Amino acid sequence: MFYRPQDGHGLPHNPFNAVVTPRPIGWISTRGRDGVNNLAPYSFFNAVAYEPPQVMFASTSAKPDRIGTKDSVSLIRETGVFCVNIVETAAQDAMNATSAALPAGTDEFEVAGLQSAQCDSIDCARVASAPAALECKLTQIVPLPGAANFAVFGEVTGVHLRDDCIVDGIFDVTRYQPLARMGYRNYASVTEQFELTRPDD
Repeated sequence: MFYRPQDGHGLPHNPFNAVVTPRPIGWISTRGRDGVNNLAPYSFFNAVAYEPPQVMFASTSAKPDRIGTKDSVSLIRETGVFCVNIVETAAQDAMNATSAALPAGTDEFEVAGLQSAQCDSIDCARVASAPAALECKLTQIVPLPGAANFAVFGEVTGVHLRDDCIVDGIFDVTRYQPLARMGYRNYASVTEQFELTRPDD
């Protein structure tokens, strides 16, 4: 099968998200100037550089109570900071609860029953129980083709690692089992890993 996206795929559901999988989930926390916290998951998320460490996520739709985007991008524009919380499989229900399109000004930490903690290097909340959290300073917001598509880039200014996930000096993802986004409404849990040595090592 071959299709051109502009012509449609002819399938019951769009296969694009199922092709680009698994995708890590960036659970993005922000805080408005009014002090209200916000939390939302984004599966168009990844690390993009080592030195200095940088990450990105993309927001691809809009809410009627925000101008042309969603809460996360709007609040990052306002404050210039955000935190990426890593989602463990045990937090799948809480993560899903924060994906709801709630009115602007709603604290998703409260909605999902999550405890927040103050970030150290930025004025933002983070998920206290997350296995890892990346405090970020905005570097740029890039408009993408299409309505309400934005890529948000940030430099990591602080890193939180949960102590039980560090084993013999290694951050062991099998200790918390990252939740990954698949296609359609499907998710996957990382329960095992293996090592490959590069030819030039």
